[in-house]
Amino acid sequence: MARVNENYLKLPGSYLFSKIGKKVAAYSAANPDKKIIRLGIGDVTQPIAPSIIEATHKAVEEMGHAETFHGYAPDLGYEFLRSAIAKEYKDRGCHVDIDEVFVSDGAKCDCGNIQEIFAADSVIAVCDPVYPVYVDSNVMAGRTGVYDPKTETWSNVIYMPCTQENNFTPALPEKTPDLIYLCYPNNPTGSVITKDELQKWVDYANEKGSVIIYDAAYEAYISEENIPHSIYECEGARTCAIELRSFSKNAGFTGMRLGFTVIPKELMCDGVALNPLWARRHGTKYNGAPYIIQRAGEAVYTPQGQAELKAQIDYYMNNAKMILTGLKSAGYSVSGGVNAPYIWLKTPDGMTSWQFFDYLLETVNIVGTPGSGFGPSGEGYFRLTAFGSAENTKEAIERIVKM
Repeated sequence: MARVNENYLKLPGSYLFSKIGKKVAAYSAANPDKKIIRLGIGDVTQPIAPSIIEATHKAVEEMGHAETFHGYAPDLGYEFLRSAIAKEYKDRGCHVDIDEVFVSDGAKCDCGNIQEIFAADSVIAVCDPVYPVYVDSNVMAGRTGVYDPKTETWSNVIYMPCTQENNFTPALPEKTPDLIYLCYPNNPTGSVITKDELQKWVDYANEKGSVIIYDAAYEAYISEENIPHSIYECEGARTCAIELRSFSKNAGFTGMRLGFTVIPKELMCDGVALNPLWARRHGTKYNGAPYIIQRAGEAVYTPQGQAELKAQIDYYMNNAKMILTGLKSAGYSVSGGVNAPYIWLKTPDGMTSWQFFDYLLETVNIVGTPGSGFGPSGEGYFRLTAFGSAENTKEAIERIVKM
């Protein structure tokens, strides 16, 4: 008799954004005359940059001719894209070889799949609040222990609280984890970490024999000095860190799907190099991002592409500034929005994060994301994104200020 993977049955409720989608759909169906402004899910709204569209069109044309047709992509990705990625790291003073870059269809898939190459009894440490995929994928793998519905925590997960009291910056864990998930600029809090602070994590991981899984999906939004764009800017990171990157927000590729993971050849676990281990997994379970999309990704690293994307990021960060200043003027306690496209606010009047979600939706028809969906320390907080149009963002903040 076939049996299900019982670890899936341990997952509480539905995926956060699926639950939000259902609640918004029900409200919209009951109130078809209401204009709902969505500042919840982190999806971009601006069109793909012209130079990227041009590269895409050219690649589509190539696929229509036998002499330039491409079938399956190479396991690690096309050399032209991996070379461009490696050069971008080199330009930042980081050592990343082309065969340490694994091209994929997005950082979400990679951050969910990377746990497969580690032991089933590995102990993970996560910032709290945290991007749900880090924890949920480890639940599915059976390594998180028992779920406590009262505290909304797992027995075999080390939670590193990030609250207003510690400036949303986690302390080094007292209990030694095997895997440490870090995301900077942070989703959902919008916080960042200085190079000196990140160096402490690298030193800690090397000392304890831990592996850092570093999600740098939002590095292009960094505007301040001394904020590292990559963990490999830190000394010793090549022996303890895996880095995940995404084209989704940095280049507006949410609908095109492209990302990559970097695993240095020096990174060892139990005397085994992780680079060939991930290559084996990648080759077995993944057939590669399409040639057309990888050519589009290559255009991201051209001078014209970089200029166009800077303008696009500036557009979203102007939205972030609008949200940040508007909420502050209305008396909200807010953070983020300076080096990240997320604004993290404290819910008013003692409301829970889901109560505030319902209140915003029903009172001013605005959708955000309840902080509790990101973990227990997210309760009492709420996330808004800067990825809407400037017009909708302006209208949304005006509605909240008047509320």
